[in-house]
Amino acid sequence: MNRVWKIKDQNPQLQAKLSNALNIHPIVAQLLINRDITSIEEARLFLSATASFLHDPFRLKGMDGVVERIKKAEQNHERVLIFGDYDVDGVTSSALLNRALTQRGLKVINHIPHRVNDGYGLNENIVEFAKEKGVSLLISVDCGISAYAAVDCFNANGIDCLIIDHHEPSDGHLPAAYAIVNPKQKGCAYPFKNLASVGLVAKLIHALNGKLDEEIFDLVALGTIADVVPLRGENRIFVRLGLPRIEQTKNKGLLALMEVAKISGKKISPYYVGFILGPRINATGRLDSAHKSLDLFLSDDHAVAQSLAKQLDGFNTQRQKIQKEMIEEALEIVERDVNFKEQKVIVLSKEGWHKGVLGIVASKITEKYYRPTIVISLKEGIGVASARSIDGFHLYNALHDCAAFLENYGGHEGAAGLTIRAQNIDPFRTLINQLAGELLTPQKLLPSISIDCEIPLASVNQELADIIAAMEPFGEGNREPIFSSRRVKVKSYPKIFGKDTLKFWVTDGAVTLSAVGFGMAEYKPLICPGQEIDLAYQITIDDWNKDPMVQLKLKDIKAC
Repeated sequence: MNRVWKIKDQNPQLQAKLSNALNIHPIVAQLLINRDITSIEEARLFLSATASFLHDPFRLKGMDGVVERIKKAEQNHERVLIFGDYDVDGVTSSALLNRALTQRGLKVINHIPHRVNDGYGLNENIVEFAKEKGVSLLISVDCGISAYAAVDCFNANGIDCLIIDHHEPSDGHLPAAYAIVNPKQKGCAYPFKNLASVGLVAKLIHALNGKLDEEIFDLVALGTIADVVPLRGENRIFVRLGLPRIEQTKNKGLLALMEVAKISGKKISPYYVGFILGPRINATGRLDSAHKSLDLFLSDDHAVAQSLAKQLDGFNTQRQKIQKEMIEEALEIVERDVNFKEQKVIVLSKEGWHKGVLGIVASKITEKYYRPTIVISLKEGIGVASARSIDGFHLYNALHDCAAFLENYGGHEGAAGLTIRAQNIDPFRTLINQLAGELLTPQKLLPSISIDCEIPLASVNQELADIIAAMEPFGEGNREPIFSSRRVKVKSYPKIFGKDTLKFWVTDGAVTLSAVGFGMAEYKPLICPGQEIDLAYQITIDDWNKDPMVQLKLKDIKAC
């Protein structure tokens, strides 16, 4: 697919200012600028990322009330129900809070809804369960900010509600909870707004105990990375300090999961969390009950943890199989039914598609065709859908404009979910494509690649790789830097390895480097010795069975 290269403008003056003030390489200074980090203080915080930069938890609106109510529950020997979401953020939030409250002597029960049977979020159905268990305090983590009816129902039954959530409040309206901690609520002056819920639970533990034990940063980093929140501010601190904690974790469940996933003993990066551990933790919530993932992190028995970790691994294998089959079916429908001249938004539906992987399938279709995509699973005339978008098309706003055809919907600019009746799918498809036709020009339907800096190939060496490492950990809000080099000469015939991996050598006359493109076998016809090409790439180290050497990890290739 033809990509538009968007090379960032260089700012030599600001570059020199940051470089001199912080004694950093000019390229690091420019990388900071490219990420909108332009003040010396902000740059210092970003590069240092130590626990001393964490804010006072009591600056969070509602934290006083949450702490006061939990301490009252301690004094009165009350039973507490922790209600968490079924994703990694919800599971790690639930596990951390359970351990913290149990250590303080509280009797704690956990509940995580079943994605297929219960749907998302806190609802009235859980009230009877809470009453049967003798619960007088409910703490909702990673959900609850829009649970107006459920909270009213709990209140009517004499059960107080505390909400710890990071999702955007709907129109500023809040449930009538005893206390709410959410940095996005009106009137909250907390300096950092983008904590995941597991980060908010860490702040609560800090407030309760008067200190923050960095041992908990393993699960905090896990939930933060998996929830794809920006790795800036306090998130960056939690992740930077938490990744080594994952390597040295004392959590028997996490140890067992790393062993099953075959990453024990490795240097843990956000990649291992996002693509190895996270999917295994999420798989139980997608296909069954996320309680197995929660039980894994709460287990203090090695044998039990091993058994649960193997179950998570099995669910992940099953999820991959279901996902593969659904993607193949979706691609068949696209190729057969979608007219790309008329349809800028892909709307697919099928009876019986598994609800647990709709978002993944929508992402894959969006990635392949670079079109907003809505994937609908139908059952008895009702469709449940996940949607993913591209730059330039605000998905939530579009769904708002199509609300007449929807039972309900929610989400944000890039991702959303909705419920729709089967008979409304065709008119919905027509209307959302009319809206897209006005917004998505042909230029906007071309994927782009953001390039940090154009450099000579001769600049790429071990020193530059070490310099870039100062920006780690990479992830959402701090993507791994991408560079470009023009008119480099192909040195060798390209080879294809494994699953569509392209590998060849390039030179500019001064240096010769290996270039590898994962999933880029289709570019092979562009590559022949002596030909000049333009490359967009990340700088990596290849240490597979040999001394470490610098390598280009290709992101795009253009013929000159």
